[in-house]
Amino acid sequence: MKPTLLILAAGMGTRYGGLKQIDPIGPNGEIIIDYSIYDAINAGFGKLVFVIRHCFEGAFKEKICPRRFASQTEAAGDNLDFGELSRAVEAAYAYQEVDTCVDGFELPKDRDKPWGTGHAILVAGDVIHEPFAVINADDYYGPGAFKTIAGFLTTKDLSCNDYAMVGYTLKDTLSEYGSVSRGVCRCDERMFLKGVVECKKIEKTSTGARYFEDDGTEHALTGNEIVSRNMWGFQPSIFHHLKVRFRRFLEERCDERNSELFIPTVVDEFVEEEKATVKVLRANDKCFGVTYRKDAADAAKCIRLLIDQGLYPENLWDQS
Repeated sequence: MKPTLLILAAGMGTRYGGLKQIDPIGPNGEIIIDYSIYDAINAGFGKLVFVIRHCFEGAFKEKICPRRFASQTEAAGDNLDFGELSRAVEAAYAYQEVDTCVDGFELPKDRDKPWGTGHAILVAGDVIHEPFAVINADDYYGPGAFKTIAGFLTTKDLSCNDYAMVGYTLKDTLSEYGSVSRGVCRCDERMFLKGVVECKKIEKTSTGARYFEDDGTEHALTGNEIVSRNMWGFQPSIFHHLKVRFRRFLEERCDERNSELFIPTVVDEFVEEEKATVKVLRANDKCFGVTYRKDAADAAKCIRLLIDQGLYPENLWDQS
């Protein structure tokens, strides 16, 4: 069974100032998701699931579909045609809204923002029934990362609670233009995850990096820490765990205006409670993301360099 790729694309791009997941960075209008899809198909993934929001559904599908694919249908389980790269890749959409998967829980009337990356994964539970990887739509991970996580997900004799994460070095993931959020990891000598803390407001310093807690408390980082960029490998068992954890989150924190259930926080609890083991995998690809508007120009330069090095064709989908 081929694994599925779950692409978290429901963010509204507040710091970027628009839908960064559909802004072009390639020479022929390719968006950053295109390169992830290309690498994932080459790595052996057989299905794509996009998590989006209804309010930009039309704009997203217009960008991701007609120019790139010979045929496009919208229902879960239909196929996208990727030409010579793959004749049939199953695709589906899941929608992350503030009231998705709340199971009748009474929500604050003034809340219009969904509930974070843990919630984003949970909403895809009805369309994923096989091992799957998770990525952010606005991050570039590289072909090696997709091959590495696909290799894990297709390993024989994995248990239902054997998970994985592709880890990156913190200093290689920071933006030049502002702070970012990362899951900072602790690993044992066998590279199994012992704990991960979602740190917000991480920024570069002359000696490495630092981050700030919500109360303003500052913490220094070396820059050499292993961090998560939300490239996870999960079994379908994660959906049951997330459903239970999300309900508790709503009961405890739904009245906090900007509260979010981050997937690193959830995984940290699973590891602590011995509900899952998480293997930390490493990939040597250059990684970059688009958090701020100025990041897009840097991302385009990186893609240009990778094309010049022969890693990608000039026109990603038109290879005639």
